[in-house]
Amino acid sequence: MFWRKKKIAAAPAEVATTGTGTAAMADTAAVKKEERLPGPKPIPELLGNHLIKKMGKEAAWVWRLSAVTRPRAGGEKGFDVRIFSDYEASDKQFKIKDYTTLDQHPKLVLFEGWFDKEAKMVELEEKRVIPKVTIYAEKEIRQQVEALTEKESKIHYYLSASPASGGPLGRGAALVELNPEYPAKGHKKYIVSAVSVDGTELAGKGIKMFDTNDPKYVARWVKERHFKAS
Repeated sequence: MFWRKKKIAAAPAEVATTGTGTAAMADTAAVKKEERLPGPKPIPELLGNHLIKKMGKEAAWVWRLSAVTRPRAGGEKGFDVRIFSDYEASDKQFKIKDYTTLDQHPKLVLFEGWFDKEAKMVELEEKRVIPKVTIYAEKEIRQQVEALTEKESKIHYYLSASPASGGPLGRGAALVELNPEYPAKGHKKYIVSAVSVDGTELAGKGIKMFDTNDPKYVARWVKERHFKAS
């Protein structure tokens, strides 16, 4: 009899322990859900306009940027924000999940600050200065290409449109090279490639676009992609 009473008395304690564990797991899941931050989104209009009108940035470049946000700490209104180039992150094979991911990749952050959409207030700090670029006319590009020699056998131009990424104009650079095999049979004088840019430096071998003997064609192709978008 004593053994049976002890077993019966122990049963409610086991049920209570199980219930407490389930409730704790539910509470933990709820906290995690609350803390989850939104993923990258296209740059909000308020921030884009601020970058263009107040900070003098190129419109076409600005609207290609992405932003990650989190609620401001201490009960303050608005959101903390970090602005970065999604195609630059992809080129480096970095997966940006939310605001805190950029703690691990600070060099990707172009602008950082906060904004309040309702109050229409924005404060942004430029974290990485994109250097200004001289934009050449088609005639100038042709002259520079024709002036290439065996000693100075290559030249590059930053681009606003190409399969590459990065750089001051956002889409890498056109690398124009003298073909070392020219004038051997089957080899043309100029080779043009689209190369990604890290900061202001060419990164990698790039993608060959075409080869040609015609400097006019090279200059025209480059100029169609070498511009500051308005």
